[in-house]
Amino acid sequence: MSKVLMKGNEAVGAAAIKAGCKYFFGYPITPSSEIPEYMSKALPEAGGVFLQAESEVAAINMVYGAGGAGARCMTASSSPGISLKQEGITYAAGAEIPCVIVNMMRGGPGLGSIQPSQADYFQSTRGGGNGDYRTLCYAPASVQEIVDYVMLAFDKADYYRNPVLIAADGMIGQVMEAVEFKEPAPIDLPAKDWATTGTGEKRKPNVVNSLYLQADALQVHNKNLEKKYKLMEENEVLYEAFGLEDAEVVVVAYGTTSRIVKSAVKKAQEKGIKVGMIRPITIWPFPYEIFKKIGNNAKGILTVEMSAGQMIDDVKIGTEGRIPVYFNGTQGGVVPTPQNILEDIEKIAGGIR
Repeated sequence: MSKVLMKGNEAVGAAAIKAGCKYFFGYPITPSSEIPEYMSKALPEAGGVFLQAESEVAAINMVYGAGGAGARCMTASSSPGISLKQEGITYAAGAEIPCVIVNMMRGGPGLGSIQPSQADYFQSTRGGGNGDYRTLCYAPASVQEIVDYVMLAFDKADYYRNPVLIAADGMIGQVMEAVEFKEPAPIDLPAKDWATTGTGEKRKPNVVNSLYLQADALQVHNKNLEKKYKLMEENEVLYEAFGLEDAEVVVVAYGTTSRIVKSAVKKAQEKGIKVGMIRPITIWPFPYEIFKKIGNNAKGILTVEMSAGQMIDDVKIGTEGRIPVYFNGTQGGVVPTPQNILEDIEKIAGGIR
């Protein structure tokens, strides 16, 4: 299939429709507003339903209803809006409702700014709602990856009966790049015999619910959820990595920031510094195992994020204390520069005093 030039936010909608999404519920918020704008026209043309809800809270509960009936559905928002959806996300996780949730992150806390950010990492990987739950979370670094991982997210949501998050940032939502809509690899999906589709007077009604009044029953439910999350950790880790075995410095970054980091890594290598890189594609489950491939020559790991350092804890878990971890971060919508990252790489390679 030939490539087409698309803005990141519009690619989200096009990929969702290609993946069979039939229902979109959302509320506009910068820098994600082009997603509902695109879906408002394209989804009805594809035989689906677009509904602008009265709020983010209403939107996620509409997703709960449509997903509970077995439909492929999604919502999208940006940081403050995703915060409002947290109650519905934990309800969906507890009730095992498949759905896709896209977050085009912007600066915070609070209402913050409309510039790009990665400061929702904790919320995306640790869960912003109550209870012991997890959501598979992809962090695309290009518009093509938005297309690929949005399409994959719908399959994984159905496979695991679980919400799946796309954690991008406002920059990638606004940039335009050439993309190709490839046919996804076939996946054997379970039947949705649990969905509330009506009994036809032939069976007992299905109930989709996250409420368990008996503690023992809720514990059993949680243990079953844990088994599912364990399978995700075993089978769904994705990452990009290079140059780890002989690296003096290893840089860790995800999403749009990783593209800036690659420019800095190239400049460092041109100066004769041996630099490796790890780019988590799933930020949950996190690719801890790849850190074991870092050789003994490493003087330090540099974590680069558009946040106050929310990924550092995961990097430290991955290194198991073997290697010092340093941080280069920007906040509030400020985007890091290759030169600033290069300076930190040079400091680590030279031995920080």
